Amino acid sequence: MISALILIPFVAGLVAFIPQPAGWRRLLLFGVGAAHAVLTACCWVQMPDAILGGWLALDALGLLFLSLTSALFLAAAIYSQGYLAEAGGQSYEDAEEGFLVDNAPEAVFIGCLFFFLGAMTLVTVSQHFGVLWVAIEATTLASAPLIYFHRHHRSLEATWKYLLICSVGIALALLGNFFISVAAIGPGQEQGRLTLTELVARGSRLQTPWLKAGFLLLLVGYGTKMGLAPMHTWLPDAHSESPSVISALLSGALLNCAFLGILRATQICQAAGLGTFSQDLLIVLGMVSLGVAAVFILGQTDFKRLLAYSSVEHMGLLAIGAGLGGAASFGAMFHAVNHSLAKAALFFVAGHLLLLYRTKSIADVKGVLRVAPVSGVLWLAGFFAITGMPPFGTFLSEFTILKAAFEQGRYAIAAACLLFLALIFIGMATAFLGMTQGPPGAGAPTPRRVAWTMLLPPAALAAFVLLLGLFVPGSLSQLLHDAAQAVGGL
Repeated sequence: MISALILIPFVAGLVAFIPQPAGWRRLLLFGVGAAHAVLTACCWVQMPDAILGGWLALDALGLLFLSLTSALFLAAAIYSQGYLAEAGGQSYEDAEEGFLVDNAPEAVFIGCLFFFLGAMTLVTVSQHFGVLWVAIEATTLASAPLIYFHRHHRSLEATWKYLLICSVGIALALLGNFFISVAAIGPGQEQGRLTLTELVARGSRLQTPWLKAGFLLLLVGYGTKMGLAPMHTWLPDAHSESPSVISALLSGALLNCAFLGILRATQICQAAGLGTFSQDLLIVLGMVSLGVAAVFILGQTDFKRLLAYSSVEHMGLLAIGAGLGGAASFGAMFHAVNHSLAKAALFFVAGHLLLLYRTKSIADVKGVLRVAPVSGVLWLAGFFAITGMPPFGTFLSEFTILKAAFEQGRYAIAAACLLFLALIFIGMATAFLGMTQGPPGAGAPTPRRVAWTMLLPPAALAAFVLLLGLFVPGSLSQLLHDAAQAVGGL
């Protein structure tokens, strides 16, 4: 089953580049998304056997992030049916700069989407640190053409920055793998395999200085891809300039893949008795990320960049939760689910607004509730969800992390988090309420209906986040507990 999860997207990616009648690629996109989701659901019933000598296997952490990736890809596949009909393969006039923008061919868009799914799937099933590194690098290469879908100078700049900064990060992560490999060679011992199981089993015999250096490099390297400040500088540009469907996958799925790489390194540190060392570093970067997000969200003028800095904020919360350990680890796993679903929903709705208003300027988007009522309601629901308002699931996950901080006596951390979250709420409320309330401004588009395929995915994702605030299914709760335990949680 693991082989099928990986191979189906890659084979479909090759097929997508073969000349086909119009519409077939979109059907293929939906079919592969549905097939991948079904196979992932089967993994919940029966965990598949490891393959390639244990190099590829699923555990609780991998299944959690695989499920998020698969669910978001299926939502993106449905959304893309309407999005490509509206914007794909067409030129449009940039309302901000007044010239035509040409989009990439549909074959490139859908083919790279499949490769992107295959690479992210490989990340979630990788138990070997070398394979994990290759998979995370593959996500960069597969997603770069997607960021450059709109053939615009800003898109080119964002793609270049994404490739350059993430390549530096992935190079540091490779060096971290080398250091961990050296750490596994003790006096009179032979070189072991870089699989998670073997490294954890040999934790007490790993050489501490080399392991500390290796973890630090992996944290900086994968933290760059995760969007942790101050290595986050590629993220606002890439998320802002990508098509909204790609922004949803970048924020909701790709950042989780990098987070998983950090969690794998954390597992080794805990087995070696360096849990405090790794957790303290996670807390520091998490706090820096929250602070940076608060500064840049206040007064933000671009609503897609606003959502991008919101992702920096939530990646910081994930790092803080994992760093605090205990019950906060459960909160971090739960928050990864809530953030992925809520942020993807918001980026999907941002795509509606961009198609309607032809601008990302917050000041130029007014009266959304009158121009597009359904999109306006979803935009507000997404705002309440992403800012952690009850009864959405994000409230419970953020509350769990903050409660754990207070219980551990980390009062300064909890107080700083509350301050940053309050500032972020003010900045986002100013933008979201200003966009939705009041009459449409001069030059606003006439009210019109949006394709149902573009409304169903964000509505379903927002509804699920709301459901998680009221009730967490038993199977999901158990998976979250198992994933938290793997990284030192309760």
